[in-house]
Amino acid sequence: MKVTKTVKKILANYESDNPGTKANLARILCTGKLAGTGKMVILPVDQGFEHGPARSFAVNPAAYDPHYHYQLAIDAGLNAYASTLGMLEAGADTFAGQIPTILKINSSNSWATTKDQSINASVDDAIRLGCSAVGFTVYPCSDHALDLFEEFQMIAEEAKAKGLAVVLWSYPRGGELSKEGETALDVCAYSAHLAAELGAHIIKVKLPTAHLEQPEAKKVYEETGVDISTQAARVAHVMQSSFAGRRLVVFSGGATKGKDSIYDDARAIRDGGGNGSIIGRNTFQRPREEALAMLDQIIDIYKGKA
Repeated sequence: MKVTKTVKKILANYESDNPGTKANLARILCTGKLAGTGKMVILPVDQGFEHGPARSFAVNPAAYDPHYHYQLAIDAGLNAYASTLGMLEAGADTFAGQIPTILKINSSNSWATTKDQSINASVDDAIRLGCSAVGFTVYPCSDHALDLFEEFQMIAEEAKAKGLAVVLWSYPRGGELSKEGETALDVCAYSAHLAAELGAHIIKVKLPTAHLEQPEAKKVYEETGVDISTQAARVAHVMQSSFAGRRLVVFSGGATKGKDSIYDDARAIRDGGGNGSIIGRNTFQRPREEALAMLDQIIDIYKGKA
């Protein structure tokens, strides 16, 4: 594994972390077709837990098999594969050492009536499975947000002490937030900043729209002339809000949509200085060869070739 100057510069931003944690960050950044570039494409597969098996996999029945996702991420040349305890356990030996993995520690499900998450795995599980990082979700606008922050703090402290990296899904949901507000620029930027404040190494947020949700924030955006006119400009603002780009930020793919929209999103992330995509349903819900071709195109976009 060659650690490039670009990756060394990124690692230097994590000034308090031990060599084990930095080595695991380097593994993620130096794996796959984007190795060494500072860009990442990660495959996340926690949708079966979150939405149910039929909604997640029936459109592509091969995806019911946990091995399918490991192999897809490896064959596509991705940086990492993130999933739940059971999914990773089902392929941990077969695919040991072939791709960095991220254990998603907490999850919700479609029956839950509150915006909360249960803790379903541990840092020790991640170590046992050979993972490079743990993943965790917080809902910054939820009535349970403060409890989720405290749970994350305990998980992150243990993970860092044991040499793992920490990935935080920061998804604004619940409380008095409108549906449109979940992807509002001011809300997404705030969510990314909170994730950085909470100590995440890699931050996962949604791509922001030009909507501004919070009246007090909207006034500041308008008075200071923050550019919200293009998707790339909005990505750049999220990066600015993540300690002026000192933290790695990847943007989620969301629900299944057309390939052209996915490619446009990737170009906006690239042009706005984002670190990449974490894209699940838009890959594994497509036929395998189509997914591989689409991921190749996304990687080419991040390389500046498309």
